[in-house]
Amino acid sequence: MVRMVDIRSKPSVSRVARASGFIRLKPETLQKIKAGEVPKGDVLVVAQTAAILAVKRTPELIPLTHKITITGTDVIFKSEKQGIHVEVEVKSTGQTGVEMEALVGVTGALLTIWDMVKSLEKDEAGQYPTTSIEDIRVLKKVKG
Repeated sequence: MVRMVDIRSKPSVSRVARASGFIRLKPETLQKIKAGEVPKGDVLVVAQTAAILAVKRTPELIPLTHKITITGTDVIFKSEKQGIHVEVEVKSTGQTGVEMEALVGVTGALLTIWDMVKSLEKDEAGQYPTTSIEDIRVLKKVKG
């Protein structure tokens, strides 16, 4: 049996969740991202847009999540020596938490980065021996 949790009796309060993840990339790829030389365009602008869209579409992707009003979304990228760290913070006032929206936002950003740079990450055999998406997790959840 599957059911969506009934949240009618829960009070509407301020809610915030922050999630993060990491994509491991080749140093040459990171340099091309920084220099704006990726053939598909500005990787971080597209990934930021994808994260926001993913947050808004969470109920369409995760079957038992509630459709909620999102009051704000922040997407932060930190370039590191071995890749890019992504954090997504989601804000809402409602009856249920926003951690799933934050996780879906992070995942959307990371997958978009992969898509944008996959031509640079492939080896001669068309494989991705060093590229990976790692450590997707909720950093914080605040209610009230």
